[in-house]
Amino acid sequence: MNRICLIEDEEKVAAFITKGLQEHNYHVEGAVDGIAGLMQVLQNDYDLVILDIMLPLLGGIEVCRQIRQKKAQLPILMLSALGTIDDKVNGLHAGADDYLLKPFHFKELLARVEALLRRRQPADTGSHHLTFADLKLNTWDKTAERAGKQIMLTAKEYALLELFIHNPNRLLSREFITEKVWGFNFDTQTNMVDVYVNYLRNKIQKGFDKKLIHTVIGMGYILKEQ
Repeated sequence: MNRICLIEDEEKVAAFITKGLQEHNYHVEGAVDGIAGLMQVLQNDYDLVILDIMLPLLGGIEVCRQIRQKKAQLPILMLSALGTIDDKVNGLHAGADDYLLKPFHFKELLARVEALLRRRQPADTGSHHLTFADLKLNTWDKTAERAGKQIMLTAKEYALLELFIHNPNRLLSREFITEKVWGFNFDTQTNMVDVYVNYLRNKIQKGFDKKLIHTVIGMGYILKEQ
């Protein structure tokens, strides 16, 4: 049974989510403020965190950042009544894997929970290693290394690198990357893709002579050997 931590201070919303998830055989444990929720996540093993952005004592953005620093691969679904592009980008930059706007239908919440948990499951068949040049990804435990050196990646950085390795020598537009990694339509007013590509470059290319991720000005990015 998958174990979920729900950090939500609105009693009715928390009860609604908890009841629905329990009816679908999820084990749900709750916290009603940011500090309690953060401690609960760091001290226990969960398969998923559902995190409200507006929390007492410690806001959801900071909770998300601190969880991500300690548990890079733990899926985080952020809930918020704040629905502007900037609000979504702030949540995703803090480390959230998905962002759901309140109010929502439970069916949509459930679908997003299931999608995040599926991404965390290892493949049943075939090789669980992906390689390109001296890069190597393990799709079971979501780890990466280059030339035998382990690279610490957040969940989104790993998803971005995996997308590149699945599409070597192919130009990927910002629209394509946003849809595949973040699951929503690209917005020309945000530089989210560029920010994350730079994060990834710094981690997989620093200290190496050979650059792997290249910019095609005005078009997107491509993974290729020089």
